[in-house]
Order: sequence, then structure tokens, then C-alpha cells
Amino acid sequence: MENQELIKQCEAVAREWSTSTLFDDATRAEVKAMLDNPDKTPLIDAFYRSLEFGTGGLRGIMGAGTNRMNIYTVGAATQGLANYLNAAFKDLDQISVVVGHDCRNNSRLFAETSANIFSANGIKVYLFDDMRPTPEMSFAIRHLGCQSGIILTASHNPKEYNGYKAYWDDGAQVLAPHDKGIIDEVNKVGVADIKFEGNPALIEVIGKEIDDIYLEQVKTLSIDPACIARQKDLKIVYTPLHGTGMMLIPQSLKLWGFENVHTVPEQMVKSGDFPTVVSPNPENGEALTMALNLARSIDADIVMASDPDADRVGMACKNNKGEWVLVDGNQTCMIFLYYIIMNRKAQGKMKGNEFIVKTIVTTELIKAIADKNNMEMYDCYTGFKWIAREIRLNEGIRQYIGGGEESYGFLAEDFVRDKDAVSACSLLAEICAWAKDQGKTLFDVLMDVYTEYGFALNKTINVVRPGKAGADEIKAMMENFRTNRPQAIAGSPVVCTKDYGTLQQYDAEGNAAALDMPEKSNVLQWFTADGTKISVRPSGTEPKIKFYIEVKGQMATAADYDKAQAEALVKIDSIKADLGL
Repeated sequence: MENQELIKQCEAVAREWSTSTLFDDATRAEVKAMLDNPDKTPLIDAFYRSLEFGTGGLRGIMGAGTNRMNIYTVGAATQGLANYLNAAFKDLDQISVVVGHDCRNNSRLFAETSANIFSANGIKVYLFDDMRPTPEMSFAIRHLGCQSGIILTASHNPKEYNGYKAYWDDGAQVLAPHDKGIIDEVNKVGVADIKFEGNPALIEVIGKEIDDIYLEQVKTLSIDPACIARQKDLKIVYTPLHGTGMMLIPQSLKLWGFENVHTVPEQMVKSGDFPTVVSPNPENGEALTMALNLARSIDADIVMASDPDADRVGMACKNNKGEWVLVDGNQTCMIFLYYIIMNRKAQGKMKGNEFIVKTIVTTELIKAIADKNNMEMYDCYTGFKWIAREIRLNEGIRQYIGGGEESYGFLAEDFVRDKDAVSACSLLAEICAWAKDQGKTLFDVLMDVYTEYGFALNKTINVVRPGKAGADEIKAMMENFRTNRPQAIAGSPVVCTKDYGTLQQYDAEGNAAALDMPEKSNVLQWFTADGTKISVRPSGTEPKIKFYIEVKGQMATAADYDKAQAEALVKIDSIKADLGL
């Protein structure tokens, strides 16, 4: 009965879409086909809710419907944001925004649609002439003195998806109180309220002039240019996975002084269909297959890949047996911070007020690195907007030198306020050059980190549950974990439980204490007596629940690595069994 009621509700909204002249012919035809289809699953998935403009913006499958990415859902988001900007900055003579987009199907259409809507609302728009990396859009907001910016991207999601991320005047994704204020305005907008007819006089196309300034700024992050000069022939293989990285990353590597950069030709083709990969996600080893094949054929030193909007970086290097191995996001973050701290110290650049940032689901070894170097480290929620918040709060007080998260994002600079694969790829190449200068590889550097700061193995498990039924199942899983807190995991007692949804933490006896965080978040963490950390959270952008498992191990020398890893994998299997994964 409940399902029949839901179908009726969806059909009622769909009929409006299929008959109203507010919608274009193609949209009306697509919706009519769903109404005529005896299988109501597509209709329900497209109309069972309105695609939520959340604190991270929009992300969803493209198509007709209230729960889909299309010019109407994007238009409502832009109209709502425009309304909020006009109220928040009403005393400014001219409000301005930056609009960027990635390589995805419809991204340019959505970007131009948004530019028209902003301009129709009296807001000046700086519209990039073509796809650009997300971090460059963040940079442009600050450089051009804008009040906001948006980027049309679904990051590393499959090709069916697109997304919309909103940024504030500091170049970071929107946080409280503006996030809730914008959401309220978006929720008030109906299709009839959207001003689609733009004002061309308020739209300025930007491109190479911003690229050049941004790349010069990125170059200032080089710590040891003399080392690069000695190792300028370092063999680098890079792939943009059909995305925006091709616009700037090869240029940046050349600007830093690297002369032997090889790109994967088949993946230097702009395409929202991502024809050469199953998923354009550098976290997945499959996405690096073509790059690794090229690396083997030329005996490269390093492989690097960026995701479609060039904020994440994935990498691979040769291990001590000469085999190519993937370097995960936690290891990447450790390597970057290790290099930055060690070399800033060697060059006398440390002033004692430096700080680093990680997210709560990222490896605790970064805390060990900070502690051993007497450096402040901040833990924040998942998402670079929270890392950006720490940078903003410390401006003029402490010097930010790096921050990252396990999902392959790193930011070495404060002139951008989102993760940045352009600067990360450039700095990674320098780290490889520095290692080679000492007769080492990137893998050797990773072993040095482990032997100095301790070994840990991190594993992320994604349980995908699409559609309404999936969303309900994920909600039930979180409620069950929250209600029935585990007492032991893989034979080790749980000594601390952190519930960020209630901002409470509990010791082994169940005694509660407050968690000091800026707001609540639907995340649970368990810490066991043997040093294991497990975090669980529903994804904010994809239909999945994510489990982050970290187990500690013993590693006195690099020779112990294989044994430590094997033992850790056995423990992870035991943890998965206990959690029912």
C-alpha cells in the first residue's frame, strides 16, 4: 500500500513536468516515457524526492526529474544562491562570482545556464572559457575578489553523475551559517522563479590569464628547485583520466623544471564518457592501468593521475622488488607532510608557528608526525571545506604548511582553499627528484616514514546501496551501530567510541564526555586497545556507506614491511567479519 502511495505521489509531480510549458520539449518527452513505463522504478528514483541542495551542493544522476541533475535543479540551486548573495552583500556596488566546470556531459550547459541566471539577477560572472580544475576556480574567487563561486563537477563519480559545488568569498566550500541560509533560499525556488534569460553585459569570459597567475603561484611551493635541476630528466607518467588536469598539470610540471613528462595519449582526450576506464577515480587501481602500462614500457620513475576535476591525485611507484605498487591516500598524505617538514627544517624555514590538518578518518600516523616534530595538528570532519576552515581560523596566527585526507586529496598552499592535484602532482614530482638525488625511490621514502613514525595499514570499504531502498538501508545500519555499540572488535576491547552525530564520546565503561566539534555529523568511530581505529559514515555525495579501518603493526626496518602488512591484512579480515562486511 505504501509503495502504491509513493507511486501516486511521484506520478502527480511527473505529470506536472510532462505537461507544463515551463519545461522544454525533451524534458517533457523523457518524463512522459517514465509515466508510460509499466516498471515504475525509474519514475520513483527520478521523482521520489527533490535532489537535495546540501552543505556540499548538489550531486546526482543526470536526467529529467526532481531527483536528477538537469537545468531545472541546477537552475533552482543557482537562483537560490543568487537570492542569498543579493541579500548577504546588498551593500556592495557589484556582487561577482566565478563559474567553472569539468569535462562531464552537460557540465558546460549547466555552467552557461548558471552564468545566465546569476547575470539575470544582477551578479557579475567570471565564466571560464573551457573546463578547468576545481582548485583553480577556488583560486580565482580570491584572486578576483569575488563573493562566491560554483563548479559543475561530480568529481570522481561514474559518468552518469554530475554535481554542483558552491564556494564562499574565501575560496572554500560554503560553511555555516551561509550553507543553511543558501539551502533555505534554494528550497523556496520554484521553476517559475528561475531567471534563465541572462545579461551578456555581466558575463566576462576568463581563461589563460588566470591560468598563468595560478601556475606562477603554484610554482612558489617548490622547496628545492636545485634538486629538480639535477633530476630534470626524472621519468614521469601522468594521466588526467579525460578530465581537467590536462589543462594545467603538464604545464605546471614543465614550469617546475621537469623535462621528461609522458602523458597517456588515449586519456588526454576530453570526454564525459570516460571511455578508457570503468570509473574515473584514481583511488581505483583499474583507472591507472594504461598509465602503468606506459610506465613499464619506458621504465618510468613515477605514475600520477588526477580525477576529472583535478583535485584528487592517485599515484604508483616501484617497490624494492621493482614491482609497480599503488600508493594510497593515507600514504600520499604522510609522504607529502614528511617531505615538507623535513626539508623546511633542513633549509631553516621553520618558524615554530606551523600547523598541519587532517580529517578524522585519515591515518593517525599524521598525528605521530606532528607530535614528534612539536607541531600543531588539527583534526576536522571529512571534506576540504573543514580543512579550509582551520586555515581561515589560523590566518595571521599560524602558518599552514599542508593538509590532507585519506580520499587522495592534499593541499600544500593557502592561496587555494580546496584540495589541489595541480600543486600535489608538481610537489610529488619534486619529492621523487629529491629521493632520486639520494639514490632512493618514492617507495623508500614511504619506508622511511613507517620506520620513523610507526606502521599502520588503512583499508576503506564501500558498501553501495543505490536508490530509495538503499538510502533506507544505510540509515538503518547507522542506527543499529549507534544503538548497539560494539564492546570488542577482532578480539580487542573497544576503549573509546566517538559519536559525532550526538557529539558524545564513551569510554570502555560507558562514561560519556562531550566532543568538541563545530557541528554534528553522522559519523561513528571505535578505538580499540590494540590501536585499531574504525570509522563509519554514509557518503554525502554517493549512495554508499563507508568503513575506514586502520590497524597498527610492528616495523623496525624496511625489511619488516611485508610481514607487517600481511599481519595487518589478517586483522582487517577479522574486523570485517565482526562488522558483518
